[in-house]
Amino acid sequence: MRYAYYPGCSLECTARAYDVSLRAVFQRLGHELVELDDWNCCGATAYMSVAETVALAVSARNLAIAQRTGLDVVAPCSACFTVLAKTQRILRDQPQLRAWVTEALGEAGLTLEQWVRVRHPLDVIVNDIGLEDVALRATHSLAGARVAPYYGCQIVRPERGFDDREVPMWMDRLFERLGAEVVEYPPKVRCCGGMLMTTQEGVGLRCTYDLLAQALDSGANVIVTTCPLCHINLEAYQGKIRRAFKRDVRIPVLYFTQLLGLALGGTAAELGFDLNLVPFDVPTGQLALEAVHG
Repeated sequence: MRYAYYPGCSLECTARAYDVSLRAVFQRLGHELVELDDWNCCGATAYMSVAETVALAVSARNLAIAQRTGLDVVAPCSACFTVLAKTQRILRDQPQLRAWVTEALGEAGLTLEQWVRVRHPLDVIVNDIGLEDVALRATHSLAGARVAPYYGCQIVRPERGFDDREVPMWMDRLFERLGAEVVEYPPKVRCCGGMLMTTQEGVGLRCTYDLLAQALDSGANVIVTTCPLCHINLEAYQGKIRRAFKRDVRIPVLYFTQLLGLALGGTAAELGFDLNLVPFDVPTGQLALEAVHG
């Protein structure tokens, strides 16, 4: 199958490992990502607090471009996924806002005449490709990986529909099927602190400390996440958290596509492991994964 790919700004920069590993995973699964031509920033959450109509028009421009492809849109960044889906919901429910946004799009020679299906790659992998097909294509077992699956607070709520809002399980089931041990991780949808790291750092550090500490207390040796902002908070602030809370919270944090890519036979280089700040060792200092198909 083919999907329109909206990488978003983070995957072009700080979340480059997410981009390269996602592309590698889809290629190995035999599905094609077609990057949207001339896409722009989704507006994230900040635009909405400044000028709602402008924010909706900025986001809707991407949807109008995607509409031309006739394909579902895959948006891996949690913020992008949320904003694109939210934009469609608002424009569908509020005719006046839709009229203003339609006028703005018209100035750029664009129209949004039909709704575009906005998908997260986890949804596509689980519900379009299927766990059994993924497992059949796996060349390596993830035995030795003790995974704390961290979904973050955006991709399953408030109106997503592809997993449970409070206790999502699809990432758990995916990695269990591939041989990993998925630890009990109750805070899997708690906020990491988000942009509080830049405005109220003490609060942000506390939020992230709780997530790291519970992962370690659960026996995890890796956290996997679906969100670029969650990833950078969980990984890049471990030094500050150690100094603030007097506890060593060092633990690798991977994008879920990086760990999935290993099971599919991807190399550390093609999956962006050189871009991670904390090395991932399973379980003895190297990526020790056992082949499952001969």
